Amino acid sequence: MIDFASGGKCVRSVFVYLGWLCGGLGESEPALRAAASAELLHAFALVQDDVMDESQVRRGRTAAHLRLAAWHSDQGLSGSSARFGESAAILLADLYLVWAERMLRESGVGAAALDRAWPRYDSMRSELAVGQLADLSNDANRVPTVDAVMDIARRKSGNYTVRRPLELGAAMADCDETMMRLLGEYGEVIGEAFQIRDDLLGIFGDPATTGKPTGDDVRERKATTVIALADQLAEPADRTRLRGLWTKKVIDERDVALAQAVVTDSGAGLRAEQMIADRVDHARRLLDIADLEPSVADSLHRMALLCTHRTH
Repeated sequence: MIDFASGGKCVRSVFVYLGWLCGGLGESEPALRAAASAELLHAFALVQDDVMDESQVRRGRTAAHLRLAAWHSDQGLSGSSARFGESAAILLADLYLVWAERMLRESGVGAAALDRAWPRYDSMRSELAVGQLADLSNDANRVPTVDAVMDIARRKSGNYTVRRPLELGAAMADCDETMMRLLGEYGEVIGEAFQIRDDLLGIFGDPATTGKPTGDDVRERKATTVIALADQLAEPADRTRLRGLWTKKVIDERDVALAQAVVTDSGAGLRAEQMIADRVDHARRLLDIADLEPSVADSLHRMALLCTHRTH
């Protein structure tokens, strides 16, 4: 079962640990174990996300619910293999959620540090669930505004990927309110930039590096920031063609190419790149004024670049 959780970038765990280091307490094995628990929490989210999105591939491998369905079929068990796979995947995700909390609780971090961390941890999990529900309700056929899509992205992915992990680690290290506010602002802008990059990769990403088919977000009819920008910026005829895709029963390779062309021709891709650059620059300015050890500030700057200039 651990195999389903392997192969990730460990972004959230790194941010938890960097949050800890912002407290000036130095390297810590217990804090490192606490940070690693974020990977199990992320595995929980990914397994459920793949069931809800009916995704075929995750990290270059067949999605968990499909692998579990195949096992059901190979065993010759009665009933629907697809239904079994989805149900078993939800239970697997539940296990990851339990294991994540247990790993944090048993990390060796002191009781006082954990007491400060639990409210942040609960907020992160709650926001993840609320953001996922908003994403499910986000019907691309109606193409919401860029602001609306960004709000969903912030709650579902941005805060969960950067801001809350940073705050979790910083709370464990007992950082003061000034540091918490700075890390919160850094986390918000880099989390947003991370999601915008993810949305670009969801349309233009190379399967060899993303582990998912090119144009997967188009096939899943996701109203992402890039699609919302294209709908806003495209010429009327292209906007009509783009919206027409979401009414089709099956979106094929030509449809994906059409969506890519509209995004490119409308300038939505360039606008998205500028939005990313603006947020990275904002984060850099925050780090320039932060009272941080130079090595920690440099690591946060490097993470900002890694999160926003990635290819997968």
